[in-house]
Amino acid sequence: MKRRVRRDNLHNQMNVVPYIDVMLVLLVIFMVTAPMFTPGVINLPSVGKSAQVTKQPLEINIDADGNYTLTQNGKTTSVSSIDDLVSQTIQLSSEDTPVVIAADKEIQYDKVISVVDKLYSSGIKKVALVVKQKNG
Repeated sequence: MKRRVRRDNLHNQMNVVPYIDVMLVLLVIFMVTAPMFTPGVINLPSVGKSAQVTKQPLEINIDADGNYTLTQNGKTTSVSSIDDLVSQTIQLSSEDTPVVIAADKEIQYDKVISVVDKLYSSGIKKVALVVKQKNG
């Protein structure tokens, strides 16, 4: 007589109950500590509000071909390079003269930033960009 040994069927499943417990504890910890952190304050510009300009600004124009012009009091001068542009801007402006840059929207961003960087490094601190306001 043969004796048959009955084997229990083994289940090859992972027990996930401890993982669920750990996740619930972490969730409670994050829910308790999250209100303790205050977000940083971001000062965003507001639309339709502008500062009063005391002097006529010096305007730098960059057209779609990358050519520079300098405009002051309605008088426009063509400039050949960034270095000439910065030197003429320094000559025409004083410490409190604002400088605005009007660039064509098709111009490379790098060209505009290089002008801003050269102006800042030469000591001109009041630099702004001219944009068109959207309707609606």
